[in-house]
Amino acid sequence: MGALVTKRHVVGGGHEIHIAETGSGPAVVFIHGSGPGASGASNFRQNIQAFVAAGYRVILPDLIGYGDSSKPEGIDYTLQLFTDTLYDALRAHGIERAALVGNSLGGGIALQMTLDHPEFVSSLVLMAPGCVEERETYFAMPGIAKMVSNFGGPDFSIEEQRRLVCNLVYDASAVTDELVAERYAVARTQPKDVLVRMRTPNLAPRLGEVKQPIYGFWGLQDDFCPASGARHFLDACEDVRFTTFARTGHWVQVERTAEFNRYAIGFLDEHR
Repeated sequence: MGALVTKRHVVGGGHEIHIAETGSGPAVVFIHGSGPGASGASNFRQNIQAFVAAGYRVILPDLIGYGDSSKPEGIDYTLQLFTDTLYDALRAHGIERAALVGNSLGGGIALQMTLDHPEFVSSLVLMAPGCVEERETYFAMPGIAKMVSNFGGPDFSIEEQRRLVCNLVYDASAVTDELVAERYAVARTQPKDVLVRMRTPNLAPRLGEVKQPIYGFWGLQDDFCPASGARHFLDACEDVRFTTFARTGHWVQVERTAEFNRYAIGFLDEHR
């Protein structure tokens, strides 16, 4: 993998959004999900090279509150805040149109950005996208209950970080020591507000407004976002397909790297 070139952009509220990139060609923006220690590079490291080799410019932003971006305290982390700060940073980065690849919360952000700025988005690749159920549905999922931890406090340990990351996958062998250490270093800098004050709406009633082609992926053992959410898209959207995987959890792009890369790149190639 070539070296990542990084840059920070100041957006509304004086917040800084960190963006890394590599490769050349049509822009593909990878939008990570939530959780202690999340960042663009750590969530998609095993996907970058395949997309670069296929002729794409890979854009890896860190959402506000995550990675190397600003981490304000005492605010609500709303879906609109995530979306607006990211969109402003992408435009400041010189991107005029892009395909969006979003996992979990990142999928919800991709949907909100598409609804707000349809001219900016060429196509969507979504892995277990969030923001398509009511809050109560998500909080009833077993993975959410397992996320209780000392995150945001002095007693948060690297062992807890490992447990939290392992909750995201069906097979814990997909979680490396390097990944845990990378996410733990970020988690220690994050305020608790980034999770406890996260506010997201249910966008399912608006999915029919999305006219861009969509390719979705879901693991059938996802303990965070119910795989039945795929039906919302299949019922409402004009140009949509989904692939589901058995014995796979919340991180399809990590647990099924080769298949995800092949299918997603093929889809993007169709819509270049």
